[in-house]
Amino acid sequence: MPLNIPNLLTWTRILLIPLFVGVFYAPGHLFPEPEQNLIATVIFVIAAITDLFDGWLARKLGQTTAFGAFLDPVADKLMVAAALIVLVQLGRVDAIIAIIIIGREITISALREWMAKIGASRNVAVSMLGKFKTTAQMVAIPMLLYAYPIAGMNVQRLGTWLIQAAAALTLWSMAYYLKKAWPEITERSAS
Repeated sequence: MPLNIPNLLTWTRILLIPLFVGVFYAPGHLFPEPEQNLIATVIFVIAAITDLFDGWLARKLGQTTAFGAFLDPVADKLMVAAALIVLVQLGRVDAIIAIIIIGREITISALREWMAKIGASRNVAVSMLGKFKTTAQMVAIPMLLYAYPIAGMNVQRLGTWLIQAAAALTLWSMAYYLKKAWPEITERSAS
């Protein structure tokens, strides 16, 4: 496992997950709800920022590795899944939304792995639709974590709309990737 700056950023994102979750399980006298929300939001945003930079730095510094390419999406999915589970528990996200988003991530990850094994990974490369989905959920989650109005704006309501849009984009992008992979799936299942 090569240790370089991009991989360290990815590992930092993974290590932030227990800290992020722990904020909500700390005794109430340590962090009253407003502070819990703010601290968890800041941790999530820091993790999201590391996600923006690790891939860019890897390319810029010539430090791309197969391990980094594997670990980066795993870290992303773990952080998003942890946030969605916490938000479901807090009653800020419907369980069905979390199931759709987490289920899609597992399905598409498995599909990509299989497609890579058969040499057809290009068919399920990240699309613009997937990027829109990721952007919607990465903006929605901090809003739902913070959940308090900012400058009179109902952040929680806006976050709810965005996470619902992310769930719709999630289904749409999953259908897109499955359609792209369908010829390989039908060809391989017939043999």
